[in-house]
Amino acid sequence: MKVSLLQIDVFFGDPEQNYQHVREVFNQADLEANQLVILPELWNTGYDLSRLADIADTKGQRSQSFLRDLAQKYQIYLIAGSIAQESGERFFNTTYVYDPKGVQLGEYDKVHLFRLMREEQFLSAGNQPLVTPIGDFQIACDICYDLRFPEWFRKQASLQANVFVVVAQWPQQRLAAWQKLLQARAIENQAYVLGVNRVGQDPDNVFAGHSLVVDPEGNIIIEMGSEEGIATADISAEKIAESRQEIPVFADRRPELYV
Repeated sequence: MKVSLLQIDVFFGDPEQNYQHVREVFNQADLEANQLVILPELWNTGYDLSRLADIADTKGQRSQSFLRDLAQKYQIYLIAGSIAQESGERFFNTTYVYDPKGVQLGEYDKVHLFRLMREEQFLSAGNQPLVTPIGDFQIACDICYDLRFPEWFRKQASLQANVFVVVAQWPQQRLAAWQKLLQARAIENQAYVLGVNRVGQDPDNVFAGHSLVVDPEGNIIIEMGSEEGIATADISAEKIAESRQEIPVFADRRPELYV
């Protein structure tokens, strides 16, 4: 399957500009039918968390309509980064997934809230993983800080995930951790890891970019720089099978000892 990483800047607290910017990026992209396209975290608002009551998408309705139309127009699978959305007077950091007909395949609310950016003061945490079949793959959706929790990735692997998509607003000062953790999650789960980060800055942070595609052996297939752009790579179900056959990690686990 062909996958495209859309590494973009995000306008702080300005949904109108962000919807327009995403539309323009898609117009400029060279996309193929039935490929997978991925956006970064919180592309609709950025980390303007204190203003979520004013700028979050009510029940995600606008974003869902917008993303459904993009998936249909370009006939793609779309893992739509994540958005800030309001539901029942609470706010969530939510990923939506669509198929080429615009059918929503699932949604995922970020499970691990990042205290250094005060997420727990403004956002509610999700409680369920999302692993969805796309083509020959079982794809798990994760958001930024989730990357630091290997037990969460192993839980998703136990649900047959063999590709992990990590969308992020990861800051420049922790770029080395971003790279190493993406590789570690790929190696230990013998899976592809697709990390899509934003670029640019907001009032408090400079974001690293450096979106990556990592193969099941931890090799970096693609690493972007610190500017906006689109990178495309192919991922292979056969590569996953070969890696898991060579070193049978999952067969040799002893989960009764891990509790």
